[in-house]
Amino acid sequence: MPSYRRVAVIGAGPSGLAAVKALSDENVFDTIRVFERRDRVGGIWIYDPKPDVFPSPIAKRPTATPAPQKLPVFTIPKGEDVGARTGIYDTLDSNVGAKVMAFSHTPFPEENSAESVRKYGANNPTRPYKVIEQYIEDGFKDYRHHLSLNTTVENVKKVGDEWVVTLRKSDEKYLGKQKDYWWQEKFNAVVVATGHYNVPFIPAIWGIDEAVKALPHKFEHSKFFRSPDDYVGKKVIVVGGSISAADLVVDLAAIVKGPLYLSQRGRNELLDAAFNLPAVVRKPPIKSISAHNGGVIEFEDGSTVENFDKIIFGTGYKLSYPFLNPEPVTKQNRLAGFYQHIFKIGDPSIAVVGQVKAALSFRVYEYQAVAAARFLAGRAKLPSVTEQQDWETKRLEYKGPTNNFHEIKPNFAEYFNWLVDFSGKPAEGTKAYELPAWDDKWGPLGLAILSLKDAYWKKLGDELGGTQVKAKL
Repeated sequence: MPSYRRVAVIGAGPSGLAAVKALSDENVFDTIRVFERRDRVGGIWIYDPKPDVFPSPIAKRPTATPAPQKLPVFTIPKGEDVGARTGIYDTLDSNVGAKVMAFSHTPFPEENSAESVRKYGANNPTRPYKVIEQYIEDGFKDYRHHLSLNTTVENVKKVGDEWVVTLRKSDEKYLGKQKDYWWQEKFNAVVVATGHYNVPFIPAIWGIDEAVKALPHKFEHSKFFRSPDDYVGKKVIVVGGSISAADLVVDLAAIVKGPLYLSQRGRNELLDAAFNLPAVVRKPPIKSISAHNGGVIEFEDGSTVENFDKIIFGTGYKLSYPFLNPEPVTKQNRLAGFYQHIFKIGDPSIAVVGQVKAALSFRVYEYQAVAAARFLAGRAKLPSVTEQQDWETKRLEYKGPTNNFHEIKPNFAEYFNWLVDFSGKPAEGTKAYELPAWDDKWGPLGLAILSLKDAYWKKLGDELGGTQVKAKL
């Protein structure tokens, strides 16, 4: 079984924390380096008061910055990567039950926001984003010496038996001036832990590029949402059928210039209590968007909304790994060629942690990270390449070619227990530990917040309905 001595970790969010801990616990690696493009750890749980900007043109994916021909070198600063700004807003609480969201070795502090207590009662299973952000910061305390902040990974390329990683560090001083510093480091293995909530997905709609150019202030993604105050008395359209769209509808239905329009191609029926709130008019998918008359949206049923103030896309995210060449993301938004969503088929010296959904984060990141670390330490064995390819083929038949390929529900027990079995018992003389087997209580605990939200949404619907009746009287 192979053993890798020098390992790079890309990203210092929850999956990056899981990776560096798991690698360190194995006590076998000579070098562990963690590269983070932000100026602090936390990943998507960092709060940015000023949000990202709407992508234009819509179809374009982020690309890495071309490296100078000669390295190392100082260059003129590229400036802030606004795409690195997160979707966190001031009143955001977690959507996964705290007892199973946290890493198995360290629980979240028992702390609720006032807003969550008002909605869901005392001692509810949500956690404010500030608690989670602090949890990640605290988790990195023992691993800061591995960490390089303000460092963007621009390219990861296999040369012989090594990975050559091209790096750009911002906020460096050279001859008294701010510069970017470029250099390269070599590793035996790379763990990609950059997550998949960075690049907004905007559906292809006829006319949208031209409309965005003419009316950029009217187009948003749920990633850009910061406060309901920004939408009071405005004509708003929400697009989407999952949890981010549901949260937007609940926050905005009672305060916008009614009605709130909701465009959906499909929806999660478990969220219908939000989607069916009074003052919400549900519409089919959008057929076209025009900049005429302050913005005209035509739906597939022929109806239109004119002179809107905001359209907010709660439509999820594109997978993006621009530093990998060729980038392993398909046109259907799937990470291709990674066994169990982790190991590169044919070359497991590169692994991904965190590329799953509906899987109980952060807990699943921990399990993936331990599996990757055990393999890289030479303490776990992958099946043959043929067996790995067969796994991918069968999963494509089961989940399809989109990013639903990475959806773990409803097969929680199967996936978690595969990771437990693959990782096995820890080696003697290490800090590593045996992963707990899947507990059937974890599923209901993880989804408990959804039940609480449903009850709250139904109560809110009754209140809003009563308000409307009184207004008519």
